[in-house]
Amino acid sequence: MRLLLVDDSRVARMLTRHIVETAHPDWTIVEAASGEEALDCAAAERPDYILIDITMPGMGGLKAAELLQQRCPTTAIAFVSANIQGPVQQKVQALGLPFITKPARSGALLAFLGDGARP
Repeated sequence: MRLLLVDDSRVARMLTRHIVETAHPDWTIVEAASGEEALDCAAAERPDYILIDITMPGMGGLKAAELLQQRCPTTAIAFVSANIQGPVQQKVQALGLPFITKPARSGALLAFLGDGARP
């Protein structure tokens, strides 16, 4: 399995990576620090899963996720963010994607990733 972690916070990526690597040591994990970088990585890596932050410089996670849904229709995508503002949550719901609150807990992340079967 391939996972793309998208977050402008290096620390957040490290914490999420640790949780996933502990549960799925054989997975390939690729990181991106922006929405633009996520689009490039997704095209090159064809991830099975994407975990994406909402608030990032440049292209934010909402726009990036919308484009990723179009470009990678078989990839499972979830937001991992501390941004729980009403208008943002409405946009998340409109995209129909799961939302995991930061700081992400291993149970919520692993529930999204399931047993590692292709989404």
